[in-house]
Amino acid sequence: MIASIEGVVTSIAPDSAVLKVGGVGYRVWCGPNTLAALTIGQTAELHTHHLVREDQQALYGFRTPEELACFELLTTVSGVGPKVGLAIVSSRPVTDLQLAILQGDEAVLTAVSGVGKRLAGRIVLELREKVAAGGAIGAAAGPTGGASGADVVGALQALGYTPAEAREAARSAVAALPANATLEDRVKAALGLLRQG
Repeated sequence: MIASIEGVVTSIAPDSAVLKVGGVGYRVWCGPNTLAALTIGQTAELHTHHLVREDQQALYGFRTPEELACFELLTTVSGVGPKVGLAIVSSRPVTDLQLAILQGDEAVLTAVSGVGKRLAGRIVLELREKVAAGGAIGAAAGPTGGASGADVVGALQALGYTPAEAREAARSAVAALPANATLEDRVKAALGLLRQG
């Protein structure tokens, strides 16, 4: 599988770019924001998802590992193909999409072409827990049955926040919610604080 690609940008189309690597031109499907950051004749590196099917192979490119991870998570949902997944990731910053999923804000998702209310509901239902966990592997509930501050910090760092940002937001979120609040509730509260400030 091709996990990333670095090469000279030889052409840019409305939905893709061609990067030349070792004499071979690779077409990489990208969102508008990624394409806007590319310049013909300049070297670029993209994080890629390599799609392999019986009838096609395709590369989907992203500026950051977080965008790629969000795309790959979205495409685990039935009905979200690579084109729709790319459109969703391109619509807003990853943290905004994660917050929308946590809060069940389907309007953020239905604003994307190709995403109806039913599909938005499925995305929220299937991904809310995964986004809340945020890669905090092995996070255990505290003795009160609620998520600990360390769990929240781990989840926020997995979402791309710095340790300092994560600790400050987690401290405020844990203080503001009951002792038995879930990890999802605390991560949601912490993300809300981070968005405000």
